[in-house]
Amino acid sequence: MMTEPVVPKLSRLCRASVKVAAPLDLGATPAGTRRIVAIQGGTVEGERLRGDIVPGGADWQIVREDGTALLEARYTVRTHDGALIYVRNTGIRRGPREVLARIAAGEPVDPGEYYFRSSPVFETGDSRYVWLNGIVAVGSAVRLKGEVILDFYVVD
Repeated sequence: MMTEPVVPKLSRLCRASVKVAAPLDLGATPAGTRRIVAIQGGTVEGERLRGDIVPGGADWQIVREDGTALLEARYTVRTHDGALIYVRNTGIRRGPREVLARIAAGEPVDPGEYYFRSSPVFETGDSRYVWLNGIVAVGSAVRLKGEVILDFYVVD
């Protein structure tokens, strides 16, 4: 009997291109600076998952003193064949202050200059996509002006 855990592998699930509004800055709170970023729509493209991001979600963020952003986005995907999938994506974006300032100013920044990773959880009652309810996934992201691009991977 083997006693070593299986080494996980990643397989690409999809790319999400999420259109976002300018952040609403609620100011300093006991947890840190609170920001809310409205999700205006977008697309999801992948071999097993594709569709549109329904406008109306948001990313609720806490920004720490060092500029690190703790992210919690919630939104809905309407697949190409009409299924609805709820996504809750938590993550972290951190890097040198000057790099984070360039991102905040809307400048294009090489994603290798900062760390932007996430842990999406998918939820649906549609039998065609019920397999999403039972996966662990990770994401790697890029922040652009007005958009976040995320590549999601299933941890196999």
